[in-house]
Amino acid sequence: MAKNLIIVESPAKAKTIKKYLGNTYQVMASMGHIIDLPKSQIGVDLDNNFEPKYITIRGKGDLLGKLKKEAKASEHVFLATDPDREGEAISWHLAHVLGIADGEKCRVTFNEITKSAVQKAMKEPKAIDIDLVDAQQARRILDRIVGYKISPILWKKVKKGLSAGRVQSVATRLICDREDEIEAFVPKEYWSLDAYLSDTKSGKEFKASFYGKDGEKMELPDEASVKAVLGVISGADFVVTAVKIGEAKRYPAPPFTTSTMQQEASRKLNFNTRKTMQTAQSLYEGVDVKGVGSIGLITYMRTDSLRIAAEAQTQARGYIGAAYGAAYVPAAARVYKSRKNAQDAHEAIRPTDVTLVPIKIKESLTNDQYKLYKLIWERFVASQMENAVLDTVSADIDANGYTFKASGSKIKFDGFMKVYIEGTDNESDEKHTMLPPLKEQQKLINKALKDEQHFTAPPPRYTEASLVKALEEEGIGRPSTYAPTITTIIVRGYVIREKKSLLPTELGRVTTDIMKKHFDKIVDVEFTANMEKQLDDVEEGNAPWRQILEAFYGPFKNVLEKAEEEIGKVKIADEVSDVPCDKCGRMMVYKMGRYGKFLACPGFPECRNAKPIRTEAGVACPKCGKQVLVKKSKAGKTYYGCEDNPGCDFMTWDMPLKDEPCPKCGGLLVKKAPRLGNKTVCTNPNCDYAAANKKAAGKSEGKKQ
Repeated sequence: MAKNLIIVESPAKAKTIKKYLGNTYQVMASMGHIIDLPKSQIGVDLDNNFEPKYITIRGKGDLLGKLKKEAKASEHVFLATDPDREGEAISWHLAHVLGIADGEKCRVTFNEITKSAVQKAMKEPKAIDIDLVDAQQARRILDRIVGYKISPILWKKVKKGLSAGRVQSVATRLICDREDEIEAFVPKEYWSLDAYLSDTKSGKEFKASFYGKDGEKMELPDEASVKAVLGVISGADFVVTAVKIGEAKRYPAPPFTTSTMQQEASRKLNFNTRKTMQTAQSLYEGVDVKGVGSIGLITYMRTDSLRIAAEAQTQARGYIGAAYGAAYVPAAARVYKSRKNAQDAHEAIRPTDVTLVPIKIKESLTNDQYKLYKLIWERFVASQMENAVLDTVSADIDANGYTFKASGSKIKFDGFMKVYIEGTDNESDEKHTMLPPLKEQQKLINKALKDEQHFTAPPPRYTEASLVKALEEEGIGRPSTYAPTITTIIVRGYVIREKKSLLPTELGRVTTDIMKKHFDKIVDVEFTANMEKQLDDVEEGNAPWRQILEAFYGPFKNVLEKAEEEIGKVKIADEVSDVPCDKCGRMMVYKMGRYGKFLACPGFPECRNAKPIRTEAGVACPKCGKQVLVKKSKAGKTYYGCEDNPGCDFMTWDMPLKDEPCPKCGGLLVKKAPRLGNKTVCTNPNCDYAAANKKAAGKSEGKKQ
């Protein structure tokens, strides 16, 4: 029997660690928390110094019994839960139920699950950090007080099933406030004027944009102002008045934090925050890599630090030099500075072994794991590479006193761009094109003048990526809270996803209005950020956790009593659909459930009819002639299937084309995704029609994910 017991959270993590430690260690998984506050009640004695009431989680009794039995038979018990507040709290609870004495050196932590990191941690066990535990307890109890005290009021005054939360309510407010801004926005007209010019020698055409008059910036607010300029420059000579040739450097983005990883995975992979964190967790805990065995591929994924271990930098620089050449290795290792209010408890997210190149281990990973690992690997490697260098040229061009400006660039040295370029929330195809050789006093040929009307746009709706960015910038929540917060406000029906955008529902707006009016501190951005700072003070041992709760609860209790009296009953009208109930004839209404919108009869409880929302693709099934419906897989991916499923098995991932039968056989045409070439193909297996103007694409049929 093993002499030592190590307890982690998950079987995957247990499997990876067991590989590094041999037969003298038994590694077991607690499957997350074993002990927690009860779900059925607040679980906190508000009259007794906020004493928490912890219980064994339902269904975990047998597992706890096995852990106790194994611990009793072991000489040493080590607790190797995740290296954060929550992981420390799980270890603390385990220590208590397993009879481990306070102060005993039973806690081991590692930022990465690799052989060297695990073996080093086992040689340096430490006592449980009670300050970390207290910070987690304070957060948990604070959230309990807010949720379990405000939620019943919302149930009574608005609708059953609602909840309030210290962070979720602020996140919902941000989305609602942004929608208010969009609705209140008044577009402002403006115009652009571009000249398409060429030089007489090369004949190369380029664009110069209107800048102003006599070198001073000038706006074009309306069509009249554009016509006034056109009247002056019509037939005028376009003359180069200044040429500036230079060199510009572009710097790589730093390695990922939790926030930036979630943002970039949303932009580049179309992952939501929850999917990103689940996939990252699996990469951290360990993957069976062919020829290597079980290994954690990335460092801990809940972090706000940009710090990188010196040995990781050295390995990266060696790899870059070997793979890309000495020119791509900067003279000194790159060091990035973390945000001012970062906890900096862990390194940035990076591959544990940079020589495990994504493409070489692709067959050992799931599709999602490969995509995210590749993103993390490329970002880290690029962060340690040399700057990119661009040759730039800009020119001022005069036309009868009016100034136009043109600029161009080309990559002189690609540097880090050879591996990775950071995405943006407003993606655009970046083009590097140089202007033709120009010199001062050179006359240009005016090929065309193009004026265009524009209107200023309202601020964009939040996406998951931009909401995470806003929460981080405002100091609301911490790396571990972003994903669950967004998941909660969507599941509760306060917010819906429309493509990538987050839109508040009527329920979300009504609830937020109540919170702003009666619980203004709870949804106040500054107040919430300050509360996060106080929790950080607890973690650092600078503030007693019960004192923070006392300072919060006194005023909060008074607000609760006042709100209970002042909030009147609020009725939210259901949105009526155009679908009649097939049982009683009433027009069905849209309801929000655990899995999104669905149709329900308004005659409930007399009529309990409900059904999913049906979206027709507008084409007939090529197999049976019935309607093809737009559906969602369990992974959230859109596909198209016959309404008679499972009677008819037709489905495709590709978008069917309405009113456009195959010109060869009359069958159903579908359009491949842009990443597969935008190719139009026929679904008839006996027809070989495909539009010839796009590159070949893969098969349209496939199993649902």
